[in-house]
Amino acid sequence: MMTETADTLEPSVEALPARLKRDMPLVPASSIAGRALIIVIAIMTFLAALTAGAAMLIAGASQGWRESVSREITVQVRPTPGRDLEAEAQKAADIVGAVPEVAEARVFTKAESEHLLEPWLGTGLDLGELPVPRLIVVKLKEGAPPPDLPALRKALVDKVPGVSLDDHRQWLARLGVMANTIVVVAAVIFALVIIAMAFAVAFATRGAMAGNREIIDVLHFVGAEDRYIASEFRRHFLRLGLEGGGLGAALAIATFMLAGAVSSWWAATPSGDQLEALFGSFLLNWRGYAVIAFIGASIGMVTGSMSRAIVFRHLHNLS
Repeated sequence: MMTETADTLEPSVEALPARLKRDMPLVPASSIAGRALIIVIAIMTFLAALTAGAAMLIAGASQGWRESVSREITVQVRPTPGRDLEAEAQKAADIVGAVPEVAEARVFTKAESEHLLEPWLGTGLDLGELPVPRLIVVKLKEGAPPPDLPALRKALVDKVPGVSLDDHRQWLARLGVMANTIVVVAAVIFALVIIAMAFAVAFATRGAMAGNREIIDVLHFVGAEDRYIASEFRRHFLRLGLEGGGLGAALAIATFMLAGAVSSWWAATPSGDQLEALFGSFLLNWRGYAVIAFIGASIGMVTGSMSRAIVFRHLHNLS
C-alpha cells in the first residue's frame, strides 16, 4: 500500500518543479482573469469613491446652510390700510436692532422685495399694485447666544401691525433630515458596492484555486504550510487589489477635480449661483481626497485579506 502511494505521488512531485519553479509565483502574475479583476475593482472603487465624495459634499453644504441660516432671522411686515409700509418696516428694524444679540437688521427695499418674487412670477411684470411685504434680514452676532425670540416676537406684534418673525426652525429641521437621508442612502450604496466587490474577489480567488488545484493539492500533501500557500494567493490578489483600487481612486479624484473646475467656471452664471447655493462648489478639500485615497488602499488590503481567508478555509477542508 505504501509502495502504491509513493508510486502515485512520485510523478506529481516530479512534475511540480516543472510547473512551479523557485522564482515562479504560485498564482500567475498576469492573466486575462487578473486583468479583468483589476478592471472590476477599479470600477467598484470609482463608484464607492464617488458615493463617499458626494456624501461629503452634501454634508458639507448642508452644514454650511444650517450654520448660515441659524445665524439669521427674517422679519416680514405686511402692508396694512392706513399705515406707511416703509415707516412700519423701519420701526420693526429699529426694534430688532436694539436687541443686544443682533449684529445687523437690514430692510429690503421695494425693488429688492419685488426681485425676490421673480422666480415665481417671472420678470417684466408690474408689481406696483400688489401688496408686496417688506422683509428685514436680521443677522445675529457671532458667538452670541440666541435672543429671546418669544419676547422679541411680542414686542414686534405689539408695536407693528401685520408683522411676523421667522427663525427658520422648520427649514433647519427639514434640511437636516434631507441631508441625513442622503448620507444614509450614500452609505447604503457604498456598502452594496463593497459587497459586490467582495463577491467578485471571492469568485476570482476560487477560479485561481481551481486553475492551480493540482499544484495546491500536491503542495498540501507533501507538507507545505497552509500559511505559505495562502500567502502566495494573498500577495497576488493584494497586488491586483492595489492596482484596481489605485486606478479607481485616481479616476474619482480626477472626476472631482474636473467637476470643481467646471463649477468654478460656471459659478458666474445665474444657474451656477443657484447650484452652488444648494450643493456647494463641488470642490473637495484635502480631507476628501485623503478619504478617497484611503478607500482605494483599503480595497486593496481587503482584497488580499479575503483571498487569504478563502484559501485558508479551502486548505482546512483538505486536512
